[in-house]
Amino acid sequence: MSDTLPACPECNGAYTYEMGALLVCPECAHEWSPEAEAAAESERVVKDAVGNVLADGDTVSIVKTMKVKGAQSALKAGTKVRNIRLVEGSGDHDIAAKVDGFGPMELKSSIVKKI
Repeated sequence: MSDTLPACPECNGAYTYEMGALLVCPECAHEWSPEAEAAAESERVVKDAVGNVLADGDTVSIVKTMKVKGAQSALKAGTKVRNIRLVEGSGDHDIAAKVDGFGPMELKSSIVKKI
C-alpha cells in the first residue's frame, strides 16, 4: 500500500496510510490532505519587483546592479534575461535562467522587472 502513497512531507517516512480523506505518517504523526497540497503547489504565484506576475519563458531585466560571486564584473541594471524558468530554488531564489556573459544562474524575483 505504501508503494502508491507519497512519502511524508515532514519526515520523508515511507509508511504513510490513508485515514478518511487524510494521509497520516505513523512515524511523526503528521496528517495532510493530498488535494490541498496539490492545490497549494498550483497556486504559487511569482511576482517581479513592481508586482507583475511572472511565468515560464518571460523576458525580464535586472533592476539594480548586483555583485556575482566568483565573477570579475557585476551584473548591471538593465541587463536583459530571456526565457526564464520559475523554480523552487535555494533560499528565495525562484528564477533559473542563462544570463549572457555569466552563464546559468538563479535570481531572486525581487531584483527583476518583466519586459
